[in-house]
Amino acid sequence: MTGRLTAGLGLAAVLAGLLTIAPAPPAGATAPATQATPAPARNTYANPVTAGVVDTFPDPTMIRGKDGLWYAYGTQNPVFQSKGEDGERMLPILRSSDMTHWQYAGEVFTPATQPAWQDHSRLWAPDIRYVDGRYYLYFAVPGRNTVGLVTAPTPTGPWSDAGAVLPSPSGCPTGNIDEAQFTDTDGTPYMYWGSYDTICVAKMNAALTRVEGPVTQVARGRRVEGGYVVERDGYYYLFYSDAGCCSGAYSGYQVKVGRATSPTGPFTDPEGVDLMSLTSKGGIVVGANGNRWIGPGHNGIQTDLSGQDWLVYHGIPSDDPDLRPAAQGTLKLTRRPMLIDRLDWIDGWPVVRAGAGPSGGEQPGPVMTWSAGGAFNDGSLAGWHAEGAGTVGWRLADDPDGHGYATHGADGATPAGHGRAAHDGDAYLVSAGRAPARLRAEADLRVTSGTGAAGLTIGYVNRENHVVAWLDASRGALVTDVVIGGRSRGESVTPLAAGFRFDTWHNVTVEVRGSRMTVQVSGDRLRDASARQSRDLPRAAVRAGAVGAAARGDGAAADNVGATALYTPVTQRAPEPEPGALLPAYSDEFDGTTVPGTTGDSPWQWVRGPAAGITMTDGTLSWPSQDGDLYLGDNRASVLLRDAPAGDYTVETKIRFAPDRPAQQAGIVLYENDDRWFKMVHSALPLQNGNGAVLQVSEFGKEGEQPTTTPPTAVANAPMFGGPTADTMWLRLSYHADVTHNENEVRAATSRDGEHWVQNGVWTLPIKGRLRIGLVSMNTSGAVARFDYLHTYRD
Repeated sequence: MTGRLTAGLGLAAVLAGLLTIAPAPPAGATAPATQATPAPARNTYANPVTAGVVDTFPDPTMIRGKDGLWYAYGTQNPVFQSKGEDGERMLPILRSSDMTHWQYAGEVFTPATQPAWQDHSRLWAPDIRYVDGRYYLYFAVPGRNTVGLVTAPTPTGPWSDAGAVLPSPSGCPTGNIDEAQFTDTDGTPYMYWGSYDTICVAKMNAALTRVEGPVTQVARGRRVEGGYVVERDGYYYLFYSDAGCCSGAYSGYQVKVGRATSPTGPFTDPEGVDLMSLTSKGGIVVGANGNRWIGPGHNGIQTDLSGQDWLVYHGIPSDDPDLRPAAQGTLKLTRRPMLIDRLDWIDGWPVVRAGAGPSGGEQPGPVMTWSAGGAFNDGSLAGWHAEGAGTVGWRLADDPDGHGYATHGADGATPAGHGRAAHDGDAYLVSAGRAPARLRAEADLRVTSGTGAAGLTIGYVNRENHVVAWLDASRGALVTDVVIGGRSRGESVTPLAAGFRFDTWHNVTVEVRGSRMTVQVSGDRLRDASARQSRDLPRAAVRAGAVGAAARGDGAAADNVGATALYTPVTQRAPEPEPGALLPAYSDEFDGTTVPGTTGDSPWQWVRGPAAGITMTDGTLSWPSQDGDLYLGDNRASVLLRDAPAGDYTVETKIRFAPDRPAQQAGIVLYENDDRWFKMVHSALPLQNGNGAVLQVSEFGKEGEQPTTTPPTAVANAPMFGGPTADTMWLRLSYHADVTHNENEVRAATSRDGEHWVQNGVWTLPIKGRLRIGLVSMNTSGAVARFDYLHTYRD
């Protein structure tokens, strides 16, 4: 930073040129509302945000550094193939000033610096945290079936190896990858990890370097992995992904979520289903929506300066889903660039873009500039002025991580006694610009004296009219105060956990919505608050005003101090698809006595049928599951088919089916031929590492040609997993012909009562031949599917 002021400069000379003492209104006067500086314009972006920077960036995680920039970390991959580089970068790092425009910033290891204990393993799925003045980067070491840790003083290093985090064995019956660290408000640190059907959690030691104590399983399901936990409004939310991450155009990955009132669960989905239950789960946060993005998954979360949350995740471009195989021909990877999209919290549940799914095209971006405030990185205190006691105590300082910051030194000011109406010893450094009354403000604060306090002030008109949130080392607490007309309207004190380090940077945020003020303290803005406090403000305190830093006593420092208009939350989900009018000519109530497709006048036809044992029973089509499948080259299953209407439509069936052995499945299909189809079935699948447990899933699958593989693969097959199952279920497939892109688009949905539906993602295939509507009961014998009806609706 050119021309940065340092502690060695004469304070009087510096402050005489840079600080202006603002006049104060008469003592006891209530400050009038002031005009706020207009809210800054939002930037725009288009996914993937890593386009033109790196070719791929799987499993992204992100943090805002103390220098005010954002840093993202990804799984080891060949990120520069397009630049002619065949090798991989080991935990690549990107840097951005706005979360949408990125530059390459290095990598954590090279082959020469990778620690020997990792045995040359590839390194996956990093998770970044800021802990007591250092950056902690956790990552999976699959070659050793464990999790590693490195720490650094800045987001780009230099990195120090801290060894393996998990004991061996870890206590979790799973692949020991996809870790995420979380610290609760009481200071208890946890580690979440797992893959290949199970996610576990355990407490960590105080240094956050090792897992210790009992291991609790918190989620299981087919390929459940990628756990990531945040706390919001009294709930702990476990984000995770399931199905397959990395099969190119056949990746069924989605992000899902469950919530709990404890970090160790039990977590339940929005349907009330425990994430440990032996069924597929609802709570889909983001899935494929039919645009170019396939297999969205493995997420982190970030918050912009207005308080709006953003999901950070990867997606697979349908037009270019695969990376070039490595020179040796053994490493074949799926292209997974980094995406971001707005994360909305609606009725207590998170969902991307109100349920619209991954974005395509230009989008409003995160709010990245403040209405008032700054980062102290321009070498001066221009735009700031000092008020209160010790006005000549403010100066600029510098460190390698945060660069410029403001600090208040000893100048004869002494801490005022607690409980006084106004603190005569308090010093303020406030912005020239004004922030609106409804705002989000934040600052990075620290206190190096055991008797000092550092604060964030909002709605500041003068020292007799303002609101302040203190990190108070003398009381070991977060303290808020509202001062109107020179008198305090009462302090609120929230104790901080034992061991809280006041002498390292902590982020303090203040949000004011209506008359409600919410304050949070965290190390890294990652929704794992060290303390939170809410209180109602008097009407006179809800006003536009300056934002700034506050100091009491010795050792207060502040960085990245600013405020802008608080975001407006989205409160309504995007409309969910609803079927239109029933098409009787393409429907069947199954109330006859003749098996469909066995007479010349039937609208139904069989492929390899009629199926053995099929009957009409009590107004249902009763069909024993077969020892035959529609899977790649194994095409022995019977399929009962009928024509589909022209245009867009939805097909629905009510099915009673209770499979008790792996691979039994039954449901509806949209069928072109044995190697091109979509299906929505109730299926039973084995749970890996489940000691023989059988998982009931709503399986939304497709089969078709693999567009890009080397060597060419004629047929590929993949599932997504939808909502929870039941012995009686309602299944839907909704068809849309995307003539612009010449694609069949099919969306699935499931219900356990016929009224409340869990919407799944969208599978696509190029339009070639005609799709017909069908039913199947297949793969393994021993179960009976009873179809009550098949209804087709116009969309």
